[in-house]
Amino acid sequence: MARRSRHHLLLLLLRYLVVVLDYHKAYGFSASKGHQVITAIEYQEAILACKYPKKTVSSRLEWKKLRHGVSLVYYQQALQGDFKDRAEMIDFSIRIKNVTRNDAGKYRCEVSAPSEQGQNLEENTVTLEVLVAPAVPSCEVPNSALRGTVVELRCQDKEGNPAPEYMWFKNGVPLLENPKLGSQITNSSYIMNPKSGTLQFNTVSKMDSGEYSCEARNSVGHRRCPGKRMHVDDLNISVIIAAVVIVALVISVFGLGVCYAQRKGYFSKETSFQKSSSASKATTMSENDFKHTKSFII
Repeated sequence: MARRSRHHLLLLLLRYLVVVLDYHKAYGFSASKGHQVITAIEYQEAILACKYPKKTVSSRLEWKKLRHGVSLVYYQQALQGDFKDRAEMIDFSIRIKNVTRNDAGKYRCEVSAPSEQGQNLEENTVTLEVLVAPAVPSCEVPNSALRGTVVELRCQDKEGNPAPEYMWFKNGVPLLENPKLGSQITNSSYIMNPKSGTLQFNTVSKMDSGEYSCEARNSVGHRRCPGKRMHVDDLNISVIIAAVVIVALVISVFGLGVCYAQRKGYFSKETSFQKSSSASKATTMSENDFKHTKSFII
């Protein structure tokens, strides 16, 4: 029984293969030749290659961009969109003369041609990655700071691809990521993050005064922001002490004035005056009430 069932299963598989082959002979087939990744630098050229054995008169070619839907790049033997002025065809491939960051994305070439088996369709997928140099980074440097406080300098670029790393300069000299490794800045305490672009002084000191600039750098290029000067001031202890003394004197004088007024009885006289005025008002009101009552009886 086991042998018969295996023999029956093999016959079914053979029949399935025959049916599939007959289908391809009658209607053709579709085949994909893999996926390519092409890297290009912005404003330089790039070639989107479509691998196909040979070009014939009956071959039909279409290029499509697969980003935010599907858009035609090459259709009816003509380049479409802004590729008309920036690109040219080399057989089945597209040569972009001036690549921009907007060209990045996934493309697909589709080649259809008649054959003995029917209409064949072959596809190639190409991903274009565009590398972009950083722009001039945005740098935030305070004009002044108090000695002993925490101060953070910020640097950021939003253009570069891949994402740039950052380096800070003081008076034109690059700061080391680890301040303990440099003899010229051993007395400085800071944390520099090359990924986020921050430069933080935990306790800023007078020696940290100077002109600071930041550079954004990636594999394509680098740009630096203009230098900005930061001045670190000492806390003026004498001014703080004088202000505390003045406030204490004002509070003391006010307290002595209140005590003097209480001893002289100014507060008690005012209270007795208020009591006498209230009593006279009450007497007047009672007399008026009596007169009114008397006239009412008569």
